[in-house]
Amino acid sequence: MIKPATLPLRRRIGPALTLMFLAPLVSEVLPGATRVSALFVFPIEVCIWGGGALLIREAARRFGLGWLHMLFLALALALIEECIVQQTSLAPMVLQIFQGEPYARAFGVNYVYFLWALGYEATFVVFVPIMLTELIFRSRRDEPWLRLAGVITVSIIFIAACIPAWYLWTQVARTTVFHVPVYNPPGEALSIAMFVIVLFLMFAIGPSRHRFFAVRRPAAPPPTWVLVVGGFVAAALWYCLVLLAFGIRPAFPPMIAVTAGLALAAFVIYLLPRLAAHPAWGETQRMAIVFGTIFGAMVVSFAGFIYGAAPLDLYGKIVLDLVATVLLVWLAIRLRRERVSHA
Repeated sequence: MIKPATLPLRRRIGPALTLMFLAPLVSEVLPGATRVSALFVFPIEVCIWGGGALLIREAARRFGLGWLHMLFLALALALIEECIVQQTSLAPMVLQIFQGEPYARAFGVNYVYFLWALGYEATFVVFVPIMLTELIFRSRRDEPWLRLAGVITVSIIFIAACIPAWYLWTQVARTTVFHVPVYNPPGEALSIAMFVIVLFLMFAIGPSRHRFFAVRRPAAPPPTWVLVVGGFVAAALWYCLVLLAFGIRPAFPPMIAVTAGLALAAFVIYLLPRLAAHPAWGETQRMAIVFGTIFGAMVVSFAGFIYGAAPLDLYGKIVLDLVATVLLVWLAIRLRRERVSHA
């Protein structure tokens, strides 16, 4: 096996750059959260979402972390975005499909949106792009992709990108695009968010990290089609939370949405680590999860275009989603052929 240090620079950093590109592509562009007309923000998303996902993966490989340790790192990244940088979960919603009072807001938090954002960003910014990148670079799945200098560089880029991201969203977009006043979250909310972020980091990479989250009794993976359908359904159900948060059904009881969302999250968190710990879990199962969740997010997110979208944005999403689907199918076929040839 060729050691990473002996690889040419282009091959050595290829997986890292791919992950940085795929994280915002999978989480923002393909579902249409970042529309074609707004792709000028994509470089910032690469730095924040891509840089964050890459740093989490590097920490997982260097510290020998499991799925649940990575989950706490992913939640910390989501908290940084939602409460510190863009503050979307703390500021009154800038988008209400139906005019009126913001849906599900209490104690200065858009709590249904907040729940959706934590789950969505942890899944589609971190876990799914990492799994997809490791499927593309299968021979380098188990090794770090950065040297120490690379980790420091990505960390600096991540922090530096947070500043224009904060300014452009909280100080510019709110007033000029959505025509709502600038919102400054109370210091107590920011302090609590920072405390929870540090707490999550300690759980994930602190000295007592191996005392937590041991996976017991691995479970045999179900058939591939079940994983595909399960990923699709989970993505679709989770998208319902953000539709509710934007006020599509103002009369729907928020606590029912929160309870259902927490139940779905608990089920996935309980089940997936057990499946991944089983010896039968391999490339086919990873690909099934990746395809199902990405395809589900792409399909169901067309609901966000029902209430008006520029033709460029709608047709741009259709084209990008079709290209992504073809590439995912091609990767799945390639993995299947490799598995058959090695059988």
